[in-house]
This record gives sequence, C-alpha cells and structure tokens, in this order.
Amino acid sequence: MFGFLRRKKKITEPVAKSDAEQPEEIIPEGIVPGEIAPEAPSQQPEKQPFTSEPGTITEPVPAPPTKAPTETDTTDTPSTENTTTLNNSIATASQAGNTQNGEEGAAPTKKNLFSKLRDRLSKTRAGLTDGMADLLLGRKNIDDDLLEELETRLLTADVGIEATTKIITDLTRRVSRKELNDPEALFQALCDDMLEILKPVDQPLVIPEQNSPFVILVIGINGAGKTTTIGKLAKRFQNQGKSVILAAGDTFRAAAVEQLQTWGARNNISVIAQGTGADSASVIFDAIASANAKNIDIVIADTAGRLHTQDNLMDELIKIKRVMGKLDDTAPHETLLVMDAGFGQNGLIQAQQFHKAMGLSGLVLTKLDGTAKGGILFAIAEKLSLPIRFIGVGEGIDDLREFHGEEFVDALLDKELL
Repeated sequence: MFGFLRRKKKITEPVAKSDAEQPEEIIPEGIVPGEIAPEAPSQQPEKQPFTSEPGTITEPVPAPPTKAPTETDTTDTPSTENTTTLNNSIATASQAGNTQNGEEGAAPTKKNLFSKLRDRLSKTRAGLTDGMADLLLGRKNIDDDLLEELETRLLTADVGIEATTKIITDLTRRVSRKELNDPEALFQALCDDMLEILKPVDQPLVIPEQNSPFVILVIGINGAGKTTTIGKLAKRFQNQGKSVILAAGDTFRAAAVEQLQTWGARNNISVIAQGTGADSASVIFDAIASANAKNIDIVIADTAGRLHTQDNLMDELIKIKRVMGKLDDTAPHETLLVMDAGFGQNGLIQAQQFHKAMGLSGLVLTKLDGTAKGGILFAIAEKLSLPIRFIGVGEGIDDLREFHGEEFVDALLDKELL
C-alpha cells in the first residue's frame, strides 16, 4: 500500500532537467553573475565641423520628422560645439519669452507685460525712486533740500546734466509760482517732465509698403548685442507676416556668422554669408540682390563691432552704405545703432560719433535689465533727439520691446509709493 503511494507520487512530480541538459548561460567578460550588463552605446554619425564657403546662401533647414533612427539615417546639417551652445541659448531665450508671462502657453496680457517691464527696470528704479516715499511723505512743504536731493537722484541714474537741469529748472519755477503745493504734486510734475523729454523720441519703427526690400543696417560696438537683436527683430517681423533675409556682415568673427545662421535656421529665414574675413559690403550687396530676386520684404544686415574712435572701421561703414546705393539709392532705409545701456554717458558719446559718420535713424537700447543707468534714455533724447525704436530688457525673444515713453516712465517711477 505504502509502496503504491510512493510510486504514484514519483510519477506526478515533474522531472527536473539535469545540469547537462540545461542551456549554458553566456556571461560577458568583466560582468559579475546576477548583474545587468550595460547596453551597448548606439552608433551616432560623426559631426563634421562647419565650413562657410564664399558666396553661399544658408537656406533655412526644416525640423526633421520624429521617427525612430535607422542605420541608414544620416545628418546633413553641419554643427559645431559653438552652434550647439547657441542653439541651447536661443531655445532658452524662446522658452523664457513664452513662459515668464503668467501661465505657460497663455497669451501675455498688457498688464503682465507692464509688470515684467517694471521688474526688469528694478535696478534703475532702485537708484531713482527707492526711498522716495521717505523723502516725500511727511513733508508739508517743498524746499531747496528736497529739490537738491531729487537732482542728485536723477544724476545718479545717468539722466544727464542737460536733462536733469531742464527738469529741476521747471520744477523750481512751478514751485515758486505756487503751482506745486505739496511733495505729491511735485512727484507727479516730475513724471510729466520726464515724459515730455521722451515724447519726441517715442517713434516706433514702421515698415512701409514698397516695391524694393526695406533695408535695415545694424551697427554698434562689440558686445552691445547687435547679432542677438537682429535675430529677435527678424522673428518679430516674421510674426507680423513679413518675409525677411539676413546678411552676415560681421565677417571678422566666425561665431557671429554661426550665431546668425542659428537664428535663421530656427525661424526658417535665409542667411547670406561668406567666409571669415570676406568683404562685408560684398555680403550685404549679395543679400539685397537676393532679396530683390525673391521679393523679400525686409533685409537686416549685421556688421562687425567697432569703436567710434576707429576711423578705418568707421570708413568701412561708409563704404557699405555706398555699395548699397548701387542697388537701391535710398538704402539703407533704417540705420540702427545698438547700444548697451550699461555704458551710460559713454554710450552717449558713441551715439554722437556714429550719428556724425552714418546719419542714424534710430536706436536700440539693450541690457536695461542689468544696469542702474537706464536714465541714459533721457540724456540721449535731450542731447540727440534720435528715435528710440526698441529697448532690450532680458534674454527672451519677447524681451526686445517696442519703446513707448509713457510706459517707460510709469515703469521707472513707482507711483504706488505715494
């Protein structure tokens, strides 16, 4: 009986395979049993260094379709480490412009845009209006000490001697006539006087309808932000339904050409470029000719950075203007000087010299978010009366803003203090 049960149990149990019958597990050399071997790195095509052939036109490169890579996939677009960095930088700028106005993806409202401008002018506002409440509130009368303190604050913010003198003289006159009876009225009068100085230069750039391309020549010293400004302008005009072509006229720096080509590729805009050291006037001539042939609305031409004291380089700008005239005797239709607002009164001297050599038609003040010298706009307005087309208040694409005097004064002078 028991023998029968033992035999039955033996029959129902699965027969284990012998060690000899089990397949042998192959373990790669250097891997401890029980650990997961790392995946083999995928083979990526070698990136080729960028080379710019003379007389070439860089057409916009469309974004590749999203699909799984195959062994036959190749990379046709040349790239360098610098270009990759620029791509990342521009992508960050684009994201910053899209997400810093409230909720991500939401259209920025006028209130949000003003709040952003106000925040970006905080350094200049700190020197001008911080402590203004303590200075004004609690006073029943306007005296010489108050006016003197106000004058000091204006000069510290780089408003300039001429503009400051004009403001203080007007305020003193109105006080003596009993037109201003209290500090609050004085503060409002200050806002009015500052706005009055900016009104003549509050002239946005308008692109007229014309048969030939509207040519914008962008000039300035090294580091002012010319190339970045061009990229943002191109995107701005593109959003307005205009077709744009860029001329990489800064042939002294290979990085400038690559940066402009990166902006062009991201925004589907053609860039006319030649090799490093090529004649800048020739590059810009080719760009205008190409724009004529393709019925492009706007040509934006970059140039090499130069100091206003470098006579030979200033002469080169005059040559560029002369060469443009061979295709269109009215070009350039806009000569923009890009200035770093952080230079303060030195920037005013630069503007005077560039204006003398080229006959400027407009200004772009950049990097206002990083300086306490934003008052330079008043000095420029009072001294040169040149239209201020745009101001730069950040790295985002939307941070290149059309200049409006009233908005600027409201953001600069914190009326909520009173």
